[in-house]
Amino acid sequence: MLVVALLTACAGAPRNAVTYTVKRGDTLYSIATRRGLDYRDVARWNGLGRNYTIVPGQVLRLSPPGGRRATPKHAPTVKPRPATRPPARPLGPPVQWQWPVAGGTVMLTQRPNGGQGLTIDGHAGQEVRAAGSGRVVYTGTGLLGYGQLVIIKHNETYLSAYGHTQSVAVHEGDTVRAGQRIASMGNGPQGTPMLYFEIRINGDPGNPLLMLPKQR
Repeated sequence: MLVVALLTACAGAPRNAVTYTVKRGDTLYSIATRRGLDYRDVARWNGLGRNYTIVPGQVLRLSPPGGRRATPKHAPTVKPRPATRPPARPLGPPVQWQWPVAGGTVMLTQRPNGGQGLTIDGHAGQEVRAAGSGRVVYTGTGLLGYGQLVIIKHNETYLSAYGHTQSVAVHEGDTVRAGQRIASMGNGPQGTPMLYFEIRINGDPGNPLLMLPKQR
């Protein structure tokens, strides 16, 4: 069983420590990226295990012990977040998207945090392929409700996430091409074969149907 390290306030904590309270739908990677941090540093500062498990309501430290905020050597440029939700049409560099699985019934799913994703049914062991070229930045079971999860970073704007997979064929740091097999389909929360798929725009899950090619 995974042990989740929860931060608690202590008398010796610096007053200027930067913290963040985890919300439903957050990943450690998206939280760190929005603040120009390396998710591995954030995990280390908070004593998180190898699976980077976080839960809603957990308070994360966004600076190292001692109070000085670390700046990664290659920190990405963090754009100011808009006051309202992003428009329906995605912004940023284009990605040549393709469907992660062939066939299957597709259902648009609304996440509790307001984001959207696709639930795609199929059969156990069906190939799951990268929806675009990029680099694998996460594999694991650390995000509740996603099962075995794979996340691919396509550029500074776009991530894609593949939930409820099995037989993962890639590792963190691997470069993948569009259409490359990354895993196989596993069972969802109801015990039936399915893939949960997201496209994240600046960390927020958008509507994949607006970006994927139309199914024939």
